[in-house]
Amino acid sequence: MAAFHTSFFLSLVLMCSFSTIQMSFAACNLLQTIPSLPKVTMPPLPTMPTIPTFPMPKLPQLPTTQIPSTLHNPTLATMPTVPQLTLPSLPATSLPTFLTTIPSIPTIPTTMPTISFFSPPPSN
Repeated sequence: MAAFHTSFFLSLVLMCSFSTIQMSFAACNLLQTIPSLPKVTMPPLPTMPTIPTFPMPKLPQLPTTQIPSTLHNPTLATMPTVPQLTLPSLPATSLPTFLTTIPSIPTIPTTMPTISFFSPPPSN
C-alpha cells in the first residue's frame, strides 16, 4: 500500500514538472512568433517653470534670560525603612523518582510464518 502511494505521488510530481516544462516552451514559442510592435514617439515634455524668490522678512530678536551661576540641588525626603519579614519554614517533601533506564523496545519479526493447510503431494 505504501509503495502505491509513493509511486502515485512520484508520478504526480513528474507529471506536474513535465507539464510546466511544456508550458514554458509553448510560452517561449508564442513570444517569438508575435510581431514586434512599432515604437511610439512621445512629444517632448514642457519645461518646468522656475519658482520665484521672494525677499525674506527680518525675524525679531529673541529675549535673553539670565541664568543664575549657582544652582542648588533639591534634597530628597528620607524613605521609611521596610520591616524585615521572616517566612515560616516549609516541610521537607521528597520529589518523585523518574525512570533512569529506558525499557527495551520489542523486536518486530521480519519473516512470515508458514502455515501448511494441505499435506504435500505424494511423490511418484
